[in-house]
Amino acid sequence: MRAVTWQGPKQISVEEVPDPIIKEPTDAIIKVTTSGLCGSDLHLYEPLSPFMTPGDIVGHEPMGIVEEVGADVTGLSPGDRVVIPFNVSCGSCWMCSHGLQSQCETTQNTEHGTGASLLGYSKLYGQVPGGQAEYLRVPYAGYGAVRVPEGPPDDRFVFLSDVLPTAWQAVEYAGVSTPEETLLVLGAGPIGDMSARVALHRGVRVIVADRVPERLTRVSSRGADVIDVDAVGKGLADEIRARTDGRGADAVIDAVGMEAHGSPFVEMAQRAVGMLPGSIAAPLMKKAGADRLAALTSAFDSVRRGGTVSISGVYGGAVDPIPMMQLFDKQVQLRMGQANVRRWTDDILALLQQDEDVLGVESFATHHLPLDAAPSAYADFRDKKDGMVKVVFNP
Repeated sequence: MRAVTWQGPKQISVEEVPDPIIKEPTDAIIKVTTSGLCGSDLHLYEPLSPFMTPGDIVGHEPMGIVEEVGADVTGLSPGDRVVIPFNVSCGSCWMCSHGLQSQCETTQNTEHGTGASLLGYSKLYGQVPGGQAEYLRVPYAGYGAVRVPEGPPDDRFVFLSDVLPTAWQAVEYAGVSTPEETLLVLGAGPIGDMSARVALHRGVRVIVADRVPERLTRVSSRGADVIDVDAVGKGLADEIRARTDGRGADAVIDAVGMEAHGSPFVEMAQRAVGMLPGSIAAPLMKKAGADRLAALTSAFDSVRRGGTVSISGVYGGAVDPIPMMQLFDKQVQLRMGQANVRRWTDDILALLQQDEDVLGVESFATHHLPLDAAPSAYADFRDKKDGMVKVVFNP
């Protein structure tokens, strides 16, 4: 089969690789019909290179048709249409039973001190082959695979794999639900955009800050107020306070995370680490501070006293400084973490099955591309070219 593979820093290629096979009785094999390109995939593109191996199959936002199921898989049959969460979770351990599927004890990666394994996401998270491919092996398929109805296009459901539950959890963690409350979303990429849509659907006042005009136009068209970060510079928090009676936002979602590109020092440090032998580079990446914290510190500045900061953007540095005095003084609540996909999918699926496309998921993707376009798509997505916000591949 053809698959999108990592071959080195900034080197993505489409290769012929062996078809996946059933390895465990709880596995299933699906024929992939659609698979997304996520902002987190860009972390593999360069920052997390020390944890990658040439030939790794990437991608963690797939859906498709079940081809084969293992002997212990129940509730799933060949021909079923399914979406596959990016968490690899068993559904029966203590963590899964408490709604923390991203911390699944069965697939935790204790060697690296990380949570549940993830599809297509480096040695840090199990080195499980990903979904930007023609076929995919799905571990714990009887629990993980989300059956969806025939009829609507893939775009109605594919974002159940990551974008929707990540955004949904970000809004849940933000804890806002009324028109009297203001939510600031930092970053209008896929997660920030969808977080804004979810919050607007719930009736919350939403302000979105970004520096890419096309992205601001998209969220504005859905009803969000917008701020061009470049226009206000370091005065973002002052602008937020000016729009919220001097207090600040009731909650802030940081949907940016470790967007290292754009920070020359961090980018240079990551490139230098990437040149080291893997046995040296990997421990250094885990212990060093390697994040750009502008979005996070903006969140702390912009939230009101007693407010909540919900972090959905991925961070990787272990010793990056945060302003603890400010957080304590302002009595800020922090909530964060990888999305617990299966915790939210039933609620989201009920919304997606309504006749009206209330979240605009069918028009959410800006680019539909074949797998062969992956190398250029990764580069263009990283550089925010051509109005690219969300890419889906159709094998």
